[in-house]
Amino acid sequence: MAWTVLHSKLQQFFKRRSSLSRQTGRILVAVSGGQDSLCLLQLLKDLQQQWQWELGVAHCDHGWSTDQGIADHVAKIAAGYELPYFQKNATDLPETEAAARIWRYQALTAIAEEQHFPLVMTGHTQTDRAETLLFNLFRGSGSDGLQAMGWERPLSPAVTLLRPLLDISRQQTGDFCRQQALPIWEDALNQKLDYRRNRIRHELIPYLQQQFNPQVETNLAQTVAIITAEVEYLDHLSCTLYQQVLSLDGDRLDRITLQTQPLALQRRVIRLFLQSFQRHAPNFDQIEAVVALIPAPNRAQSSTLPGQWVVRVEGNFLCRHSLKP
Repeated sequence: MAWTVLHSKLQQFFKRRSSLSRQTGRILVAVSGGQDSLCLLQLLKDLQQQWQWELGVAHCDHGWSTDQGIADHVAKIAAGYELPYFQKNATDLPETEAAARIWRYQALTAIAEEQHFPLVMTGHTQTDRAETLLFNLFRGSGSDGLQAMGWERPLSPAVTLLRPLLDISRQQTGDFCRQQALPIWEDALNQKLDYRRNRIRHELIPYLQQQFNPQVETNLAQTVAIITAEVEYLDHLSCTLYQQVLSLDGDRLDRITLQTQPLALQRRVIRLFLQSFQRHAPNFDQIEAVVALIPAPNRAQSSTLPGQWVVRVEGNFLCRHSLKP
């Protein structure tokens, strides 16, 4: 094995999370056949003996016409590494980015639980992180959406997702695969500009690199890291404040205490309050309408919220009321 910079980066990643990786021992690697997942699989295989991991390979077959042959390709790779191979096949999956992403995580979670893998690892890179930031920015996401794609998150009570390549670019994974002569599967869908993420990847980011900053991917990924830490801090503060201002029955908020708090915390507390009785996550306009009630006159109220709810000012409190008969 020729030791590379990427081996060093992955080694440092696991040293920072040594208790988790040593404690579990079993890792399910999500392999699409593309360069990022093949790079991850090779790196993990190279470090396997040192860390004493039990590795498994998982592949999610969308069942689309463009996926023909990929599953067999990945199965052969797993066999070549002498690793167990697991596959889930979708049925009538809509050909959209969102549907595919949701189903893949469900499939990976199911495999991990069935085969007793506490860890699932994906080959998401620094490039994916930058693309996700731009994608969510254009959708109008707040700071919570902009900090999506972190290093680690739970998939279920028994399964944790890790993304160990988030400080490695797609250029680096491609170079690694070529140096190692790894059999990359070129997915035709990755070139299809009907998908917005592909347009960000193939048109927008190259334009930004050429016209504004060659290091735009790195800078955007660093921005995500900064936002992530700040969101975690705000989440902690807002959850603590929410418990302070929420009545025991969960129907009222102390608006007098809320008035003394920064707007960022007011919005987060109101969002938590609305989430407690709405089926869907509240949007910006709904949150702002209730925030405006914090200093409003008595008996002022919001417009009707989803599910036939309103929030009304009653003395020192913001109270929720159902309009359903």
